[in-house]
Amino acid sequence: MAIRRILIANRGEIAARIIRSCRTLDIEVVLAVSSADRDGEPARQADRVVCIGSAKSADSYLNAAAIVHAAVATGADAIHPGYGFLSERAVLPQLCARAGIVFIGPTAEQIVAVGDKLRARAAAETANVPVVPGGAANSPAEAVALARKISTPLLVKAVGGGGGRGLKLVERLEDLPKMLDLAAAEAGAAFGDARVYLEHYIGCGRHVEVQVLGDGAGRVIQLGERDCSVQRRYQKLIEETPAPGLSAAVRDSLRQAAVRFAERIGYLSAGTVEFIVDAQREAFYFLEMNARIQVEHPVTEAVTGIDLIAEQIAIANGSGLRLQSEVRTLGCAIECRVNAEDYRNDFRPSPGRVRDVSWPAGEGIRVDTHVVPGSSIPPFYDSLIAKIIASGPDRASALARLRGAIGATHISGVHSNLGFHRAALDDPEFQAGGVDTGFVARLYARRPDLSEQRTGGAAHG
Repeated sequence: MAIRRILIANRGEIAARIIRSCRTLDIEVVLAVSSADRDGEPARQADRVVCIGSAKSADSYLNAAAIVHAAVATGADAIHPGYGFLSERAVLPQLCARAGIVFIGPTAEQIVAVGDKLRARAAAETANVPVVPGGAANSPAEAVALARKISTPLLVKAVGGGGGRGLKLVERLEDLPKMLDLAAAEAGAAFGDARVYLEHYIGCGRHVEVQVLGDGAGRVIQLGERDCSVQRRYQKLIEETPAPGLSAAVRDSLRQAAVRFAERIGYLSAGTVEFIVDAQREAFYFLEMNARIQVEHPVTEAVTGIDLIAEQIAIANGSGLRLQSEVRTLGCAIECRVNAEDYRNDFRPSPGRVRDVSWPAGEGIRVDTHVVPGSSIPPFYDSLIAKIIASGPDRASALARLRGAIGATHISGVHSNLGFHRAALDDPEFQAGGVDTGFVARLYARRPDLSEQRTGGAAHG
């Protein structure tokens, strides 16, 4: 039976984004909301709204039983988890299977397999995908012995999660025991799994990921790569496709490595295989796989013309997978994440109510957002309020359009990081293309005005 009604188990801009694809496909939408999101823009767009709990995530968006109950009660055929929250937790697809509801995403087994970073590393090695030198740290003695083998600097990383939590940089071997304890404590608190492992740290790396789609039966296609190297505290701020400055050989090898990894695990739905690229040596290494739709998926849609949410739904419907030969890319696309945060004050979140907002428009400009004048930005969730995407026939034209779009965007009532984006897009290093993950630190060193404390009330973006 075809999917006719989807419950969206998420909020904010991704909820609005999924609704847009459902409208195109003539699929009814049930939106599961917390009490903080009852009056949000996505709630006004949905066919039906069900409150699943209080503003606290643990009582609502992380309550898998309440979400599945809401889907059953409203007659939903399927659940789309979006990103974040329960999108990469096996409990939601497990409960969906018991209730006879389609989970629009990978299987629970695949979520577990790629969520365990050591298991994912092993799968990558089996698929002949290069991995960063490293391994398990089951005891302090084992960790020290491995650290001597792979050499410092190195990273202590959480086995059960990512996003910068449970991650510690070790530059001196004598600091390793302390960092192991700190990383394990953070990992246990964040993921309920205190296991950590070690990897050699590649200091001037670029973060490049490949978008894949799989049919669950062993066939996988790729839709190109995205460069996500502009980050602060391991959180992405600007993404683009294609990744600038890669040789044709490295680009092709990255894409094929991602396909081999996804084929190895029989991947189902949309996913992203992430790599660290050592541009100086023209080498790359597997980092992890994100078993969900990514925040930055619109840049891939802009250059391929493929609606990735619609593809997820089609695969979940059993409609099969398009051919690799049907995937065509044209031009370049760049995305800025607009967050409600004060970039002059260590990117501190800035919840509140948006008094006024003006989003850009024009040729090659796309804005994914749930924010309109009067929208509330709750303090309980991620600070992302919009994504501004610009595309063009080449990188120079896409960048020019994006600079104009960011300049035309205005937000009042809360702080935003628009000023950071203006500075980043104007920076000669970014304009040249191919920056590594140290770019933001270098930008702030060049631009001391970006760190000055603001005074007074809420600033304009």
